[in-house]
Amino acid sequence: MTATAVDRPSPGELLRADRAGRRFGDVVAVEDVTMSVGAGEVVGLLGANGAGKTTLIRMLLGLIATSAGEVALLGGPPDRRRRTRLGYVPQGLGLYGDLTVRENLTFSAQAYGAATPRLPEALRASAGRLVAELPLGLQRQLAFACALAHDPVVLVLDEPTSGVDALARAALWDTIHEQAERGVGVLVTTHAMQEAAQCDRLLLMSQARLVAHGSETDIIGSTTAVAVRTDEWARAFAVLTESGQPAMLAGRDVRVADADADRVRQVLSDAGVRAEVVAVPATIEERMRVLAGA
Repeated sequence: MTATAVDRPSPGELLRADRAGRRFGDVVAVEDVTMSVGAGEVVGLLGANGAGKTTLIRMLLGLIATSAGEVALLGGPPDRRRRTRLGYVPQGLGLYGDLTVRENLTFSAQAYGAATPRLPEALRASAGRLVAELPLGLQRQLAFACALAHDPVVLVLDEPTSGVDALARAALWDTIHEQAERGVGVLVTTHAMQEAAQCDRLLLMSQARLVAHGSETDIIGSTTAVAVRTDEWARAFAVLTESGQPAMLAGRDVRVADADADRVRQVLSDAGVRAEVVAVPATIEERMRVLAGA
């Protein structure tokens, strides 16, 4: 059944996990996670590959059971009835490669008892092509269209921009924000920390646990980094890494999160590397690295 404006839930929690956990034998995939997604907000679930993001999503959607704690979709257990009001784009996109673009959209809409919507403009010229023949960017746009065909109130997107170019990524984020403006609650996972600014609120996972939450500014807090600028950037990176400093490359700049500038300067000087060393605000990726090592 298609959700209408009348039967949409009032603003509040659309997705929730309360101390949720999941084990696979001796492997802890998710541990003690409490989080929520409200109507009209875009919540980013960030973390490295293997942090537990996909497992948490699968629990929230009722695709796998929790080993501990509880999850809720639209105020209750994530059963089949509630999932009819959900739009989901998995990492694998969930498309049928041997069907055409139009056939995929029709199938998805009819599975929810909804009328087939118009194809997005970017896909109309490819309506009769097999999905397997499409570039990844168009496949992702089709997966979005299929997820939205029945007018969901919750949208869950697992790595939706992975492997697409900058223009396709921008188009997908435009779609995400359009849905949030309509009151849809959106949970989106990514390991691309630069996409954090696209979200209203962030949840950071590391090694199966939720290690931080809030806005990008809240999470970074007072954490700083040290920027190293030198023509010998490759050598500087190697020297700092060998000394135990958590060095990262940003173009040809070497950055060290949560480090003492004087210490970095001394390590480079002892190795004969001439460089400009300055303290700078940390990025969300650098803060994530600090939290992961805590």
